[in-house]
Amino acid sequence: MDATKHFSTRDTARILQSSEARLRTLARLGGVIPEPGPGGRPEFTFQQLLLLRTTKGLLEAGIPARRVRRIWSSLRRQLAEDLPLTSIRILADGDRAVAWDGNAPWQPDSGQFLLDLDAGEIAAEDPTLPDVAEAPRLTADQWFHLGSELEGTSPVEARQAYMQALEADPDFADAHLNLGRLDHEAGELGKAEAHYRDAVRCAPEDAICRFNLAVLLDDRGRPDEAILAYEQAIARDPDAADAHYNLGLLLESRGRRSDAMRHLMTARRLYALAGRGQ
Repeated sequence: MDATKHFSTRDTARILQSSEARLRTLARLGGVIPEPGPGGRPEFTFQQLLLLRTTKGLLEAGIPARRVRRIWSSLRRQLAEDLPLTSIRILADGDRAVAWDGNAPWQPDSGQFLLDLDAGEIAAEDPTLPDVAEAPRLTADQWFHLGSELEGTSPVEARQAYMQALEADPDFADAHLNLGRLDHEAGELGKAEAHYRDAVRCAPEDAICRFNLAVLLDDRGRPDEAILAYEQAIARDPDAADAHYNLGLLLESRGRRSDAMRHLMTARRLYALAGRGQ
């Protein structure tokens, strides 16, 4: 299934709160070429919509149209072929544009790195998805796949896509699971536990949901609950080597050495089998 949503010219203009004529200008400045849809009518992908939104923002910040066009043209030359433009955050800093890849800021139209800009301030930017409430045809599955695509380049937008998936289907276990992982990685353990438990509720026979919950419970200093969750994960997937290994270590820390050794030996055997491709 195609996980990328396509928007008509009319829908894209409405989402960006622009006229269709203005949208065509934004597309020209951003070098965005719509794809032919049903009947040959032009349509924009979600990634293209994000680029159009950034182009609109630069213009509204006072960056001249000629410079905006030069920015996008320069970035396409500067980035590796397999790196999408949406992996770069573009911000207006006074009368100049600043590109940020998570490591260092630079001026995209000149390629010059900037030493006088507060990187922390850039990293703290909280981008939001366009208002897609007026384009309700995205399915929960499409929102989920979009979130998966965005995770590597924009965790904030990935989180929002997963939340949209849950709005469309509150019992979407994988969306709860990925949101739990993002919260877990961010140190938001309470939020992570809530999502992991929702994932378990929605997919009670899924071993990964229970494994992630077990890891979280151990991180929260609740070993007895973690042991139970690991045992439940193994009951659903006896070949889950990581679950056997983690459970073995946890049991050993609780003084249950015989049980611990049994799970650690099982983990060693499973890792050996995986190493041989069996």
